[in-house]
Amino acid sequence: MSSVSAAIAHALKPLAPRIFGLMGNGNAHFLDAAVRAGFDYTAVRHESAAVSAADAYFRISNKLAIASTTYGAGYTNTTTALAEAAAARTPLLFVTGDAPTSGLRGWDVDQAAIDAAVRAPRYVVDRNTPGATALEAAAHALREQLPVVLAIPYDLAALDSLEEQLPDFASLRSTPPAPQLNSTQLEQIGAKLNASQRTHILYGRGAIDAAEQVQALAQKLGATTSGTLLARDLLDYEFDLGITGGFSTEANAAIIAQADTVLVLGASLNQFTMRFGELVADDATLIQIDLGCAATNPRVDYFATGDAALAAADLLGAVEQADDAWRAGLDLSELRSRPAGDEQASDGQLDPRRVASELQGILPANRVLVQDGGHFIGWGPMYWSTSGARSLACVGTAYQSIGLGIASMVGAAPAAEGRTVVLAAGDGGFLMGLADLESIVRSVESGVIVIYNDSAYGAEIHQYGSVGLHEDPMLIPTVDFAGIANSMGATGIRVGTLEDLAAVQQWVDAGARGVCLVDARVSTHVRAPYMEEVLSANKKAAAAAALQSGKGAGKR
Repeated sequence: MSSVSAAIAHALKPLAPRIFGLMGNGNAHFLDAAVRAGFDYTAVRHESAAVSAADAYFRISNKLAIASTTYGAGYTNTTTALAEAAAARTPLLFVTGDAPTSGLRGWDVDQAAIDAAVRAPRYVVDRNTPGATALEAAAHALREQLPVVLAIPYDLAALDSLEEQLPDFASLRSTPPAPQLNSTQLEQIGAKLNASQRTHILYGRGAIDAAEQVQALAQKLGATTSGTLLARDLLDYEFDLGITGGFSTEANAAIIAQADTVLVLGASLNQFTMRFGELVADDATLIQIDLGCAATNPRVDYFATGDAALAAADLLGAVEQADDAWRAGLDLSELRSRPAGDEQASDGQLDPRRVASELQGILPANRVLVQDGGHFIGWGPMYWSTSGARSLACVGTAYQSIGLGIASMVGAAPAAEGRTVVLAAGDGGFLMGLADLESIVRSVESGVIVIYNDSAYGAEIHQYGSVGLHEDPMLIPTVDFAGIANSMGATGIRVGTLEDLAAVQQWVDAGARGVCLVDARVSTHVRAPYMEEVLSANKKAAAAAALQSGKGAGKR
């Protein structure tokens, strides 16, 4: 007989052979069995990193991975990362220890309640069917595109398994056919598109596997196209405008604003994508096709549930060949042009735009980009190219978290397939995950970390310091990240002037092996355009609230 832990490992090995974990009492037997079974195991230094690394691994590779920690504090340390994966609908399997079957001990917490709170489905193994339960959990994760918790009660982990046979995984994972537009929907959407004179197609992460169909539809409609941040540059198409939303260029936004019909395929239409209501003209028709059951923005005029690839293919046969009048008349010469920034800002520190612009020509071209959250978040996507459809991951944005970027780099590395992994981070978020800088140095074959080091929580400086809130809680003593990186075995480069970037070029010229950390001392005086949109939206909301309050006061 094998143990309960060994049965779990045996069942999962063919499906998810990669584990990111940190050993403790609750998962020691599982990790022992997994390593003996030949899993690819990457140790992390903080439990949160186990889940974030597995999250990033899926986003880049489209393959399921396992995160594993112990129970109690080991489990609760993962809560933010687990909430992010649930909000982003990232499939992963979180194998964790749990209280014994006899009940909670003094140091246990109700992990089931926490799983429910962050919307992560939960499976608990027993001695009779540990492998089958593990397969059911993995199937659930892939079928529903969610992180799933597999809990191992502490008193069962080392006991013999009583299981005799595993179920067929394919039957567990079986899903209904992808939703397809019905004839009425095809007719109605087709009529709207045929009546359009200036059509724009906006694609999102849900359309990543539909590039061929989306491009063919755009060509037939004479449409322009653009992508959300996580699906940018999906198409090899002359009239693709690049990133839509807060990170777009002004030329991109101006062209989309001309469209009289915008067809949205596989994109969620959050406030950032919609440029806080400014993306689409007031009189334009907005059509959204997504896997959800309802529109994700009140601005949507027509919504239909459907798979992006199937919808695009079906619409291709339902629409007429359009002329090229609007598209052919567009000036695309400045479409990708962005201000390079000054060498220094007014406070003498580097302009972050210029740092990003210079690094575009220095960083290895064959690269994957992972991002932490913060004011700097757009500089990478706006100025740096990437390689391939799944080559950019922003772990943290769905839950509005910072500090998960370091672990994202750990997870992206084995999925990068020879590409250099580039992490963009701020000093505040990087300090939160600093323990796993060691994990990066140990596990990343070719990686660059760019820290926009402004000695502050930059987003708070721009959003709240700018309206008069005291800045002291927003400031961070300047940290020598280059020195820390050197002490851990990486190549740390402090960049206070543009000339200092020559050292980064030397590292690239030498083969770009190992990890290079660029400690860029940037200014807080340069505000990102997407932050300007946030502030503008806040002012409009405040004015509307004040007006409404005044009306209420008049009535009284």
